[in-house]
Amino acid sequence: MRVPVRGIALAGTLLAAAVALTSTQRPARAADHFDPPPRTDPTVTSTPDIAADIADVYVWHTSDTLVIALTFAGPAPNTRPARYDRDVLYTINISNANAPTDPEFQIRFRFAQDAQGNNGVEVSGLPDGGPPLVGPVEQTLTRNGMLVRAGLYDDPFFFDLQGFKETRATGALAFVSTRNFFAGQNDTAMVIQIPRARVDAGNELNIWATTARIKAPTL
Repeated sequence: MRVPVRGIALAGTLLAAAVALTSTQRPARAADHFDPPPRTDPTVTSTPDIAADIADVYVWHTSDTLVIALTFAGPAPNTRPARYDRDVLYTINISNANAPTDPEFQIRFRFAQDAQGNNGVEVSGLPDGGPPLVGPVEQTLTRNGMLVRAGLYDDPFFFDLQGFKETRATGALAFVSTRNFFAGQNDTAMVIQIPRARVDAGNELNIWATTARIKAPTL
């Protein structure tokens, strides 16, 4: 797979999904929705870990702004609410030193509920060196030129799954440009806008995401 400089969309897993912002194109490896199947694919396991299943990582930028969108827990019918699992830790990793496995910045977020059952999010590791940013979901939280929002979004990925399956089965291209498997489906997402100067050191930016389920200790 080759990814363009701007408007990057790659899929992710419980392990990682990675993208790179460069001045040229380069190959990139990534997994997809429901990977690894034994953990997240409902056709493979009767107890899929939907909340921890990364859907896609999107990255785009201007000369002074970097935007990262991490989608997960989808695709889901648009009649279902967002998934805010307090036992999943989500991490967006950013490397600005040409080392795609050694992040200089790790933006982590988790969800929780208050006594009234309202969902909130805690975001730590923002590149201003400040304390965790805490607030309700479905609202834009701001600090020092950064914007953070967690909520339910229409799945932005476009793909003809039927055409893909037919192509694999017959060996003949069967994609239809107007047929989108993800139409009308939602993901839960975290979208972060950062002043580019806070993370840009003049090198390639490597960005990837991971999820980890936090297990309660055994007594």
